[in-house]
Amino acid sequence: MNKKQFLLIICALGSALMSCFSQGYNDQSPFWSQVRYGGAFGVGFGNEVVTIAAAPSAIYQFNEQFALGSSLSFNYAKFGDSRFTAYGPGVLAYYNPIRALQFSSEFEQLRVHRSFGSNFPDLKEDYWLPVLFIGVGYSSGPVTFGIRYDVLYNEGKSIYADPWMPFIRVFF
Repeated sequence: MNKKQFLLIICALGSALMSCFSQGYNDQSPFWSQVRYGGAFGVGFGNEVVTIAAAPSAIYQFNEQFALGSSLSFNYAKFGDSRFTAYGPGVLAYYNPIRALQFSSEFEQLRVHRSFGSNFPDLKEDYWLPVLFIGVGYSSGPVTFGIRYDVLYNEGKSIYADPWMPFIRVFF
């Protein structure tokens, strides 16, 4: 993936996320009054390392305790000469037995493209990666933070360094 394609994808994801936040609610429709938008965005920099992640999401809040929705995920990482991109859809389910406690289930089906740099120019991988996070978090208003675990974690194929991952989730 060259820089122009990468920037185009980032701009498209940013535009989609902003359009989600800028949509007005139709007061006449009870369905749209229960839809919430949010997601996550992350950027990391280090010594010859760059990581970027964007995951806009929408959920339907059935009641104060249960929500179901979907997301789109995009991940990019560059480690020296090696790099990968991963993107795909996801399904989300959130359960709040009490207002401050949230249990979550998030399934993502990611398409992963890996290249291993100039040391191994012919070594490239393209594969599908299923990810299933089960998590628990503390909710306060539109923000939830906690920890989640990838029950399908595969050390050789996963784009994540560890099956345990802290999270901060925001929905409006």
